[in-house]
Amino acid sequence: MDFGWNDDQLARYEKTLSDVRSAFPFEDTSKATVHYQREDWLRLGELGLLGLSIPTRYGGGGFGALDTAHHVEALGRGCAETGLVFGASAHLFACAMPVVDFGSEALRDQVLPGICTGELIAGNAMTEADAGSDVSQLSVTAHRTSGGWLLNGEKSFVSNGPQADLFVTYGTTAPNAGHFGITGFVVTRDRPGLTVGAPMEKMGLLQCPAGTLRFNDCFVSDTETLGEPGQGGTIFQHSMGWERSCLFAGYVGLMDRLVDQCVEHARARRQFGRRLTGFQAVSHRIAEMKLRTESARLLLYRACWEMEQGLPATLSIALSKLAVSEGALSSALDAVRVFGGRGYQRADRIEAALRDTVPSVLFSGTSDIQHEIITRELGI
Repeated sequence: MDFGWNDDQLARYEKTLSDVRSAFPFEDTSKATVHYQREDWLRLGELGLLGLSIPTRYGGGGFGALDTAHHVEALGRGCAETGLVFGASAHLFACAMPVVDFGSEALRDQVLPGICTGELIAGNAMTEADAGSDVSQLSVTAHRTSGGWLLNGEKSFVSNGPQADLFVTYGTTAPNAGHFGITGFVVTRDRPGLTVGAPMEKMGLLQCPAGTLRFNDCFVSDTETLGEPGQGGTIFQHSMGWERSCLFAGYVGLMDRLVDQCVEHARARRQFGRRLTGFQAVSHRIAEMKLRTESARLLLYRACWEMEQGLPATLSIALSKLAVSEGALSSALDAVRVFGGRGYQRADRIEAALRDTVPSVLFSGTSDIQHEIITRELGI
């Protein structure tokens, strides 16, 4: 088994890391608590980071899951605006990939080039007030009409929603069919009957706005339907495979950055006449952070590799998502402790890392849901 990257892959990683650091300087804290701007999104498009896994014929990078994750990892390490990293990843994995794999050719030609360049921002609209972990019974409904469907109901916590140009959403088309009664759609922002809500106040990922969507007899044509009617549950779970693996590579990059920052700080900071590195309580804490980072990285790489091989990757993806999210949260808290009072201030963005890692154990399936998936795959 080869655990190394080849020279081309390493060069692409280093270039992405360098480009991201230049485009989003760590020293610039002015955007730490404000939503990203359109120019930020276009900059990501110029760097090729919004279409990594999209086929080249639509303007994407054409990478598989493993190479895609490697680039996202570099983005997460180089960009301290984790909300922007998250928003870009949700745009690509939860929105673009369902179109790539289940959209009509006309729909792909219509939206994928703009998704790659950043001219279009996509929002994933699945969550509802009463449908978080359980998405088998959605209150948003889609009823047949001439040439398409009429959507009614409300979606909640739509990442990128307040700024998005289009949405990938799901509605109930067969109420008695459960998981097989859901259908996926692509809806543009300017569609009559669609109301986009204001940004929500959130704890973390502040650069990425999230809000509600309200459908009131909103018409969606058959050409904007993903897959076949009733296939929406399968499509959503397919997109979650991409999101739970490749999106969380950004958090592996964040964990790398936290280790780097803590090592640098512990070497420079002196207390009681010696460096912090001389205190076992500090050095061992950083060692645990490194252990979590490398363990999570290997699980994530294996999940991505299994996806590329066409293997049943459900167990590996759940293990990876659980390890990365819980590891990132624990390491961010450890980083605050290593930095002490300075870690509670905003300048080094340590406190921001803690706030940004809290939602990672909630979205894309909570840690409890990942435990349920793991035990189910083990036959327990």
